[in-house]
Amino acid sequence: MAIITEEEEETKTLVPPGSKESITKNPKPQSENPFPFWFYFTIIFSLATLLFVSLSLYSSQNDPRSWFLSLPPALRQHYSDGRTIKVQVNPDELPIEVFVAESGPAQSENVIIVHGLGLSSYAFREIIQSLGSKGIHGVAIDLPGNGFSDKSMVVVGGDREIGFVGRVKEVYGLIQEKGVFWAFDHMVETGDLPYEEIIKLQNSKRRSLKAIELGSEETAKVLSQVIDTLGLFPVHLVLHDSALGLASNWVSENPQSVRSITLLDSSINPSLPLWVLHIPVIREVLLGFSFAFKMLVSLRCSKDMTLSQIEAHRILLKGRNGREAVLGSLKKLNHSFDIAQWGNSDAVNGIPMQVIWSKQVSDVWSEEGERVSKALRKAKFVTHSGSRWPQESKSSELTGYITDFVSAFPISFKRVSEEPIPEKVQKILDEAKAGGDHDHAHTGYTDAYGLGEGWTT
Repeated sequence: MAIITEEEEETKTLVPPGSKESITKNPKPQSENPFPFWFYFTIIFSLATLLFVSLSLYSSQNDPRSWFLSLPPALRQHYSDGRTIKVQVNPDELPIEVFVAESGPAQSENVIIVHGLGLSSYAFREIIQSLGSKGIHGVAIDLPGNGFSDKSMVVVGGDREIGFVGRVKEVYGLIQEKGVFWAFDHMVETGDLPYEEIIKLQNSKRRSLKAIELGSEETAKVLSQVIDTLGLFPVHLVLHDSALGLASNWVSENPQSVRSITLLDSSINPSLPLWVLHIPVIREVLLGFSFAFKMLVSLRCSKDMTLSQIEAHRILLKGRNGREAVLGSLKKLNHSFDIAQWGNSDAVNGIPMQVIWSKQVSDVWSEEGERVSKALRKAKFVTHSGSRWPQESKSSELTGYITDFVSAFPISFKRVSEEPIPEKVQKILDEAKAGGDHDHAHTGYTDAYGLGEGWTT
């Protein structure tokens, strides 16, 4: 006989998934597996290592030595013919090197040429050689940020924004120094990641390149130190293009050191439209391809330059962070500079001045020359048959104007530096003075050992 039992039917309530009751009744244990963290950490570290190695290989191909060896023979020859001078622009920064090219007898009249932004001493190599052949000491310098002078400086320490690539290099270097598991060990010991220590180490060891930005104040310091080092006082100054705005402060502060000023198609705005180098893609095309840069130069600067000449300027402008340095200097130009106020100031008014201006560029540029001529009424005004960069194709014509102007002045007098008197000689002088034989003392030793400061031709 079958026994039938009635089982209590469990009441089942439907609980919507995701509700509070469902979560409490069906708890799921959380995974404590550390494998994903170390997997992703290893992948990121490997990619960072690969990126760093690639960047290191790329930078090694663009270091100064490799860059110099890749230059055309004409540029390497120009560098070999010149020399570098160390100058101190700011007291809290390392000295920077300034390249100088010169030609002609050192004891003759000194003509120093200052180029505009986007150019270098290479553009005036034929002019200084022609000046040298005429018995004039011609000097052309590369302003910092241009040509063969330093274009960037190494900045140590500090909390600066260096970008993603720079931070990747820093992290990689920190891992190399401390080890892969340094941060992990610190986290196990203390329970926290060493953020503050990482930042402190990064800032203390940080090395970054900063483009040299040159304004009128920095240019004045550079000119003073270069002229002093080479012993060029006094100088005949030739300012081309935007060099007028850069060197005007130094002229105003040192009028006694300037015998004459020649303005060569001078303007506050550079003839080369540097603003286009701010635009991504366009700047890469202009500085990366010779034909593009040649079109830009032919349109705004000179139609008479050869492709090899233009290519040399493109290489110097592009290499070793040259673009960043030139653009930084462009920002510091005083675009409100008043040439009439400067030329008629008490300091500059007495300096003989010559203006050499192009008559072939355009009517607008000719009108600008007339405005400059009216602003500098005492200046001699002549025209040349070239473009705004005439120094390449019209070097002989420009040299003739400069030579005639400089030769019209009396021969410069140069100050003789005071030399220390040997102890034995000083003793004889003292004995002679004590004995009352003043004339003998003066006649026998003053000229030979440079007592006091004298003036010689």
